[in-house]
Amino acid sequence: MRVVVTGGSGQLGQILARHFHARGFDVVAVARHVQPAAWSTIAWDGRHPGEWFKEVDRADVVINLAGRSVNCRYNQANRLEILQSRILTTKLVGDAIRMSSRPPKLWMNASTATIYRHAADRPMDDVAGEIGGNEPGLPSTWRFSYDVATSWERAFFDARTPNTRKIALRSSMIMNPDKGGVLDTLLNLVRLGLGGAAGSGRQFMSWIHDADFAGAIEFLIARDDVDGCINVTSPNPVPNRDFMAGLRHAYGTRIGLPATTWMLEIGALLLRTETELILKSRRVVPRRLVEAGFDFQFPDWAPAAFDLVQRWRALPGGRA
Repeated sequence: MRVVVTGGSGQLGQILARHFHARGFDVVAVARHVQPAAWSTIAWDGRHPGEWFKEVDRADVVINLAGRSVNCRYNQANRLEILQSRILTTKLVGDAIRMSSRPPKLWMNASTATIYRHAADRPMDDVAGEIGGNEPGLPSTWRFSYDVATSWERAFFDARTPNTRKIALRSSMIMNPDKGGVLDTLLNLVRLGLGGAAGSGRQFMSWIHDADFAGAIEFLIARDDVDGCINVTSPNPVPNRDFMAGLRHAYGTRIGLPATTWMLEIGALLLRTETELILKSRRVVPRRLVEAGFDFQFPDWAPAAFDLVQRWRALPGGRA
């Protein structure tokens, strides 16, 4: 099977490329930055057609993960880049598929679990979950995140690719030990004694172990009866305070100083990011994935955290 991953140089692209290459698939990463790898990599700029169109024409599956990181301040320039990097690349991949002489059987496009409303009262699944954006008194940064998510999916489903099955991947935070990822950032806080609850600590965190993320993608490829929007997340989201306590326990420390909301606001300003990424309650569950029969290796946070911390410590260079 030939799998083409656009946005393949990012962390998620690397997770999938490694997974599918190990499984014996023919993997092609389409990326802005071409780096040596065990699989093929071809360059694109994310804005124009190119030689990579030929790779799509020969693909069985296309997985588009392209999009600028949201870990930044939501000023006007960054908002425009975040939105356009998703909309333009999605439309471009759609053009490549539409122009293919043999269109791929499946197009999977990144989306986000952030599309659901701030929810502590009940889980948000991919059947009856409530899309956010209409709640009164929303901060502009939160409303922007909803606008990005809904516009992204609209561009995906509006693309005219009648012979290709489509799945929008409403993924939560993917936990993997690689440097610069979410887990790496949180573990560095734990290492410094700062890994306590954020804000009230009651906001839910949806997460998924990287092995389950890759496994879910492979599962969905094989299930040709599944399409539409799929939540790709652990079935057991946990409150922030419990998430951080589990991470501290896996690391081997009890101390974790909490951070109040005002402290987080100051920290976000200094780090050039937004508190929405940590204070919004994402209580998202994978109803359709579970009902389809996917078996999670790490459905619960405690064993997932232990596995991830051990792998984090085993990375080249060693970690305390």
